[in-house]
Amino acid sequence: MQLIIRIILAAVFVLALFAFAATYTVRYTEAAVLTTFGQAGEKDVHRSAGLYFKWPYPIQSVTKYDARVRTTSVKFEAQQTADSKQVVVETFCNWRVDDPLKFFRTFSNAGERSEEHYRKAEASLEVAMRSAVGVIAQYNMGDLFTAAASGSKLPDIENRMRDSLRLSADKSGLSLKDYGIEVERVGIMRVVLPEETTKAVFKRMQTSREKIAKEIENRGNAEAQAIRSKAENAAKTIEQFATALAQEIQSRGDLEAVPYVAQMNSNPDLAVFLKTMDFLKQGGFGKQTTLVLSGDTPGVPLLFPSALEGLKQGEVPGVIRKAPAPKKDTTDGVTGGGR
Repeated sequence: MQLIIRIILAAVFVLALFAFAATYTVRYTEAAVLTTFGQAGEKDVHRSAGLYFKWPYPIQSVTKYDARVRTTSVKFEAQQTADSKQVVVETFCNWRVDDPLKFFRTFSNAGERSEEHYRKAEASLEVAMRSAVGVIAQYNMGDLFTAAASGSKLPDIENRMRDSLRLSADKSGLSLKDYGIEVERVGIMRVVLPEETTKAVFKRMQTSREKIAKEIENRGNAEAQAIRSKAENAAKTIEQFATALAQEIQSRGDLEAVPYVAQMNSNPDLAVFLKTMDFLKQGGFGKQTTLVLSGDTPGVPLLFPSALEGLKQGEVPGVIRKAPAPKKDTTDGVTGGGR
């Protein structure tokens, strides 16, 4: 019984090993190339998903390729624009295996695995892309940095790069189509300026900003000078007008004062007396007010009791400059004040 079980297990193992060596599967995202002793034809390419049979290795072998889009990029490729400016461009390429048989015949010498074929294909693509980037030389730098989407020429540049890449040929005259490669899209990832160009641009920008700042400063100084000149002229005009008006008022006052001055000159003592009385009336002194004034103050001498002594009837008191001297009492030697 044990011998039968061992025979069955051995048969199952051999059958599984034979099934693994004699069959292969193709996914819906893949394309397979079946080779017989390293050779393959059109009938050996399988694009439909499913299970297929083959002779065990080394009679037949299968190479599978992913039919989906792949991306290859080329970094920092220096180019010169039509206006003689240096730029550094980073580009990418979307491609896929379009003809598995041509792809296999072109790159199978790189190794047995499909990953090795991809690496060699990407190396060929990079060489072709460096040549296709030369399209940028037909455009100015401003075409690469246009901000507005409607006026940008980047889509046109990328389309021309894609067409150039599709038509590019190697030394033997074969194009990417002959390699079994279909280029879906070529694009520009980044455009930068070389370090020397960046320094020159920054220096030019600094010089331009300094020039603009100087022009603004000069314009501000000119406007400030104009404002100051206008203000000084206005101040002079106002001062001259005020001086003329003051002189006019003074002249008019002098003219209006002539009759009064003449009237006062006719009797100076009466004029002084009347002014003194006006001062006393308009002083507004209350009953509780105490003033300490010098005897030389105009009008004060009339307050002395002796101010009217010696005046005749109708006579106007004169201007008394000083208070009368106090009388001495010879009896007791005490000096008495005026009353």
